[in-house]
Amino acid sequence: MPHARATHLTRRGLLAAGGALGLGAALAACGDDKGKDTGSGKGEAAGGSGPWSFKDDRGTTVKLDEVPANIVAFTGVAAALYDYGVQVKGVFGPTTTSDGKPDVQAGDMDVSKVTVLGNAWGQFSIEKYAALAPDVLISTMFDDAGTLWYVPDESKKKIAQLAPGVGISVYDRRLTEPLRRMWELAGSLGADLKAARITAAKKRFEDAAARLRAAARAKPGIRVMAASASDQLFYVSGTDLSVDLEYFKSLGVNFVEPPASAKAKGGGWYESLSWENVDKYRADIIMMDDRTSAIQPADVTKATWKKLPAVKAGQVISRSPEPILSYDKCVPLLTGLAEALEKARKVA
Repeated sequence: MPHARATHLTRRGLLAAGGALGLGAALAACGDDKGKDTGSGKGEAAGGSGPWSFKDDRGTTVKLDEVPANIVAFTGVAAALYDYGVQVKGVFGPTTTSDGKPDVQAGDMDVSKVTVLGNAWGQFSIEKYAALAPDVLISTMFDDAGTLWYVPDESKKKIAQLAPGVGISVYDRRLTEPLRRMWELAGSLGADLKAARITAAKKRFEDAAARLRAAARAKPGIRVMAASASDQLFYVSGTDLSVDLEYFKSLGVNFVEPPASAKAKGGGWYESLSWENVDKYRADIIMMDDRTSAIQPADVTKATWKKLPAVKAGQVISRSPEPILSYDKCVPLLTGLAEALEKARKVA
């Protein structure tokens, strides 16, 4: 789902928070080392003895002499690793809100215990990053070019010199695939994947998926629209390319789909509408972008929004376009939509 305040019509720009900001002076650094994947590790915390390697979704294998102890990650990735018991030293991306509270993408992570390298799009302090003596940098990828999410283009080469990068793709695949990959990565970093809380979370996810499939089967005529709001525009997302929507669709959820011509204007992800045309598509349930960068439903004052059948019926729920990739955090995404379908009535 596009970000509301982006300045250009690309997936990267529309998902990102804020505009590009200047960075500090670059630091000299060493190159990275690459090798062969050896699978998952053991333990509850990052760090340990013995060599470590991991093959990421770019096909790049990062190899280190020891399991990484100084991990820096995109905030959402750090939140997922936290759920598996893996601690990071630094984060970049939406971490705290304007009032100092944890951003929704920080999950359960204690943001006071990590170094924030940048809290908005284009912000990444190379000086702070170097001071952490990073072993590895981990982020997601929203394209097929291997672009690490929230790593600024203008400084990515300098950042790459300080530590090797690992990318987990969330591009054009169903949610279960990046969930599995993050689970594997956490195991390689020391998570005990057989721990009761982890296996229980995975079972809850499977049960929630079964519930959503049953709800979709019982209400095939209910149409769901995934959207995001900004001051000037209302964005309607197609299911192609988004990990959550592709997965929900595979479970039988009936989504509003912008036509191919409209999707092309948004790089295949969305169609942007003026608020005067917000009623272009009829939907019984509307899923709204829950990120702090988007206007939340309770704060939308547009008269055309309030007239939508789903809004009038109280059939508006939240959506996480950048889900935290742990089984625990993805359970509510499934159960929330399942419950909405179970309770929904046809209004469009």
